Amino acid sequence: MDTDSSFDHHSFISPFTWRYGSAGMRRVWSEHHKRSILRRIWIALAKAERTVGLVSDAQVADLEAHKDDIDIARASQIEAEIHHDLMAEIRTYAEQCPVGGSIIHLGATSMDVLDNMDIIRQREALTIIISQAKELLQDLAKRIEETADTPCMAFTHIQPAEPTTIGYRLAQTAQDLLDDLDDLTRLHATLRGKGLKGAVGTSASYQALLEGSQTGSIELETEVMKELGISSFVAATQVYPRKQDWRLGSALAGVCATIAKFALDFRLMQSPPIGEWSEPFGTKQVGSSAMPFKRNPINAEKIDSLCRFASAQVDVLWHNAADTILERTLDDSANRRIVLPELFLATEEVLRTAGKLVRGMVFHAVGIQNNLSRYGLFAASERLLMELGRRGADRQEMHEVIREHSLQAWPRVQQGLQNPLAEMLCDDARILSFIPQAEILELLDASEYVGDAPIRSRMVADAIKAALHE
Repeated sequence: MDTDSSFDHHSFISPFTWRYGSAGMRRVWSEHHKRSILRRIWIALAKAERTVGLVSDAQVADLEAHKDDIDIARASQIEAEIHHDLMAEIRTYAEQCPVGGSIIHLGATSMDVLDNMDIIRQREALTIIISQAKELLQDLAKRIEETADTPCMAFTHIQPAEPTTIGYRLAQTAQDLLDDLDDLTRLHATLRGKGLKGAVGTSASYQALLEGSQTGSIELETEVMKELGISSFVAATQVYPRKQDWRLGSALAGVCATIAKFALDFRLMQSPPIGEWSEPFGTKQVGSSAMPFKRNPINAEKIDSLCRFASAQVDVLWHNAADTILERTLDDSANRRIVLPELFLATEEVLRTAGKLVRGMVFHAVGIQNNLSRYGLFAASERLLMELGRRGADRQEMHEVIREHSLQAWPRVQQGLQNPLAEMLCDDARILSFIPQAEILELLDASEYVGDAPIRSRMVADAIKAALHE
């Protein structure tokens, strides 16, 4: 390990160090915070061992007195000599504690503290993610209510289909994110540490240490974990089951999948041929170094880029779970130092950026109306067909009539001309024999052909508000 700790922009540093993520999330995954948690665990272990006479009050007091004296430079010096990062931290802590230093880590193996430390950090990081997911849901609920009745064209196969409403389109994202929030909340409540089970999970070292006392290894573990505020797996090897990391990664990637689709759709809606939405754009913001006129969807593109990265990390966690041999191999250790913090930081940046997009998104009424006028007539013809059937017309015959007119109108639309379909249908005697012209025009008003989208939009918004106030 390189002991030079003077990191700045003259050396490689991760974009997550300064570009993506919040200061709060970076603090959770900082080396300083990690070592602070390790010392909490050692103190909790010492307190439990004090109850059986293995550790004195003075030794515990000494450990507590120096718990905040983190010295990464000294630990790095020691690690450069002994090539074991946890032992280097133990020795650093022991040097600071002349009374209690000798009992630090008594009976434990490295992963007894490292794995429990990881769960504490994961729970802290999940708390941040859950809070930000809730903020985004609040933003979405507000936007859904504002636009529940605003008609726009819906697309299937990236082709104009039938009208929907903006609120209903946003409700799809919100509904998925609400499910994601359930997954995150459940995971936060059920994350478990390794506990204290020694080198292969049998707690043999603790049983030997406690021999002759009235306390067993399970009772000792229970006391320590209660002090730390986390639960533990009943059975573990040298590490907690890495399947839990995969579940965690999958939940975070699930959030990213929800927002990635929203961002991809946003990019499409912002393209000038559709031209219905746009990102917030600052008065001094530069869209392109070469083309001054450009208004690139940089926030949505960043979201999709980071989501792609986040989803790829789940595969690494899958292999960590599936490829660990017998009671433990170390081939997960290096990648977990990278994957776990960066997965959380990427997901957080995605949520933060999505919130900025939702709060600042602009809807262009002219573009929305142009698309409705251009393509909505085709969709509204289905409404006309339903009414013709209701009034006794032959459904198959009327379907063919409308189809023929639609095929004649479509080339005009492709040429950028006004859609002539309404005029053509209003002049067809076969249709007029069942419905008068004025009613035909009313039925062909695409803005009214949105079904129960407004109702369902508000149902999603109400579900969000109910979930956030539980």
